[in-house]
Amino acid sequence: MPYPPLETSTDNSGSSHPTSTTRQRVAVLMAVYNGALYLAEQIETLARQDVEHIDLWFADDGSTDETGAIVERTRATWKKGEVHILPGPQKGFAENFRHLLVHPAISADYVALCDQDDLWDEDKLSTAIARLDVEASATPALHCSRTRIVAADGTPIGYSQRFDRPPSFQNAIAQNIAGGNTMVMNRAAHDLIRRLSQAVALVSHDWWCYLLVAGSGGKVFYSPDPKTSYRQHAQNLVGENVSLRARFSRLYHAGKGRYRAWNATNLSALETCREHLTEESRRTLDLYAQARDRGVFGRFIALRESGVYRQTLSGQIALYVACLLKRM
Repeated sequence: MPYPPLETSTDNSGSSHPTSTTRQRVAVLMAVYNGALYLAEQIETLARQDVEHIDLWFADDGSTDETGAIVERTRATWKKGEVHILPGPQKGFAENFRHLLVHPAISADYVALCDQDDLWDEDKLSTAIARLDVEASATPALHCSRTRIVAADGTPIGYSQRFDRPPSFQNAIAQNIAGGNTMVMNRAAHDLIRRLSQAVALVSHDWWCYLLVAGSGGKVFYSPDPKTSYRQHAQNLVGENVSLRARFSRLYHAGKGRYRAWNATNLSALETCREHLTEESRRTLDLYAQARDRGVFGRFIALRESGVYRQTLSGQIALYVACLLKRM
């Protein structure tokens, strides 16, 4: 969709910011929709970040509550950088985040994705940036982490599942361990994602980011130390996934073919940017595709040779069952 003129503020110190600066700029991208109940509290946690320069980018997907008023107040009071307000495409939250990720005007040393109802620890950004800075700036790098699960009122409930196997394309092609609400990426990763996400069909924006960065030879860092509190409430579009009920739900939908459909979407999208994948990633992609469509023995052989894995033993067993039943 065409991009309208930006609605932009200067920071409230009275000075505007040049396009480039010697200070590290962080762009926080937030897709919002009828989030007034928790949005102001989340913005307060952004203001408390121990990072000096943060630009906020809001894409409002047609809110009918007080979300717009909260965003406007933020633009008037934000002291850490600029505030930009965009209209969303009104095609759901994943498309709203894609709309932000590909926006041509966003330029920052680091880009973070932010949900409207979470709570961030004060060192969420600085911790991720410190890890990303280990890599050369030309290498696409993405940081993600476990989350702390809290009730609607902020009371702790528990934690998301911990993943101990390393992030990789061989993992990303089978599952997403990189929650978008925990993602922070460097400029090289953002540039890669912006170039290759314009028109492809996506299962989810965060899974696609994990696939692209890992598949192109970039670095993905997963931290078991949560810096984001994920608020569990009735309006969540994506719920917590560690309960027994959630696991049975995933098995049920896998049996109905949803996992196979997701794989088809991801594989088709990856084919459109095949030239940007490493040779190893292309081999994995081809073998995984064969593991979906060959005869039963050929499927098992291709899956084993691909090296594709899920993070847990039960998940790996489920992957092979899906392969057996041609539901992968």
